[in-house]
Amino acid sequence: MSQTSPVGVTAHDLPLQTQDFQTPAILLSGNVDYDMYKNFRAQLDAALDRPLVVVEISTLGGDPEVARMMGEDIRFHSEIFPDRHIVFLGKAVIYSAGVTFMSFFARENRYVTRGSRLMIHERKLSKTLTIDGPLTMCLASVEATLNEIKCSIAIQNEGFENLIRGSQIAMDDLLLKAPSNWYLEAQEAQKLGLVRAVL
Repeated sequence: MSQTSPVGVTAHDLPLQTQDFQTPAILLSGNVDYDMYKNFRAQLDAALDRPLVVVEISTLGGDPEVARMMGEDIRFHSEIFPDRHIVFLGKAVIYSAGVTFMSFFARENRYVTRGSRLMIHERKLSKTLTIDGPLTMCLASVEATLNEIKCSIAIQNEGFENLIRGSQIAMDDLLLKAPSNWYLEAQEAQKLGLVRAVL
């Protein structure tokens, strides 16, 4: 990193400068899917010797479970290598699963570029439930679908809580806005405390 730390302050405590993002260790763009995950893991493994690991992403969304897998890898690496500084850089568009991925980074490790847009929404489900057969089997099918929905809501809300921790956004407000897709411009995201800085 380009800056020196005052006495008693670690490099992680200081905001990064634009030049720190000149050569990101990990570059991701496009749909969040298993191909992106493979690319992400290869780049993460190749960056083991870097003290600063910038993860740059631009995405219109994708699979939230893949985003969570990537996020868990970031969490594991942060715990295993506490001296390494891993930061998020959102570029242009950070929608849906991209925001889910961002939620795994501490607020002080989140940056976005000028003019970027973030979009937060609820998980979506598209499923046809056919009820046909013995009543107990019908009931089991309905209960299974209900359990799936409840579990998905719980996972979603855990991610929402991580996303807004330390920000000025209340969970009730987020839950009110998320069903209709909440779009945030970069400066607004910084003002609300979702990201540390806009570059």
